Amino acid sequence: MINFTLLGAGRIGKMHAKIISGHPEANLVNVYDVNTEFASQVANDNDANIAKSPIDAINDENVDAVLIASATPTHIEYLVMSTDANKPVLCEKPIDLDIDKVNECRNKIAGSSNLIQIGFNRRFDKSHASLQQAYVNGEIGDLEKIIITSRDPSPPDLDYLNAAGGFFRDTTIHDFDLSRFILGDDPIIEISAFGDNLFDENVKIANDFDTAMFILKSKAGVLININNSRRAVYGYDQRVEIFGSKGMMISGNQTPTSIRKYTDSHTSSKEPIYNFFIERYEQAYKDQLNEFILSIKSNSKSKVTFEDGRNALILANAAYESHNNKKVVSIDFK
Repeated sequence: MINFTLLGAGRIGKMHAKIISGHPEANLVNVYDVNTEFASQVANDNDANIAKSPIDAINDENVDAVLIASATPTHIEYLVMSTDANKPVLCEKPIDLDIDKVNECRNKIAGSSNLIQIGFNRRFDKSHASLQQAYVNGEIGDLEKIIITSRDPSPPDLDYLNAAGGFFRDTTIHDFDLSRFILGDDPIIEISAFGDNLFDENVKIANDFDTAMFILKSKAGVLININNSRRAVYGYDQRVEIFGSKGMMISGNQTPTSIRKYTDSHTSSKEPIYNFFIERYEQAYKDQLNEFILSIKSNSKSKVTFEDGRNALILANAAYESHNNKKVVSIDFK
């Protein structure tokens, strides 16, 4: 049994607490949040202790691993604390919004063998992962294009926008990582980014984007198109297509069932797609935790490393450079 400390008891923390408690080989021991009301609720719901401080929660001798789901500015501090305590850590993305701070953290943990997994959960979505495996197995031949559609059902509120760090670092960072995951050892070398505010007033106030599109190129010449929007009136739109010399594969939107209706008013009508990321990627979050636990028990390396988190942020920063300077930007992951 792996005993966990959970740092962060907000929306995403509540979900992680539930997943930990529901795992047959995991147990939630401690919960910490600066908001004591949130911490109390999550602890009570999952029969866990309320920790007085993050350091107490991490250093508890009964704790085997740490899951960081707190506000982004705390991620590095808690990640370093966990590594210093030699406690395997699963940290939600992003590591931080500032690449200099990420690099400083990288230097602090250099040489440590402590397990660190970054929470890019979409790598664990069974449909998305199947595309990557199909490419590895040669089923589509030479990979030529990746097309990723990622659209939220509605824009977030202004408080979230002001704290999120910008569309490219908050939302598209998942798609940058997913592109790298599919490509494997073929690195992205160029990016061209376009963003605009077409419909949301809060996004405009926050000086952010509600609509964006990106063209990336890998070293082998694979072209990647990512299109994002903060509004999709039909639900949480998540699709990935890979295209190659032997054909095409698509990971499409999910619905609660696979039923289709044929009536006098509709042809091939389906249920609405999921309307929230927790519903759409619920199984991926569970599989992500399961992979983390397996890595702990087998003393194996993480499949989503600190470097993956750092490289996704480098791509997001390059996207802003491309947009702001209206040019194609070369990528340097060093």
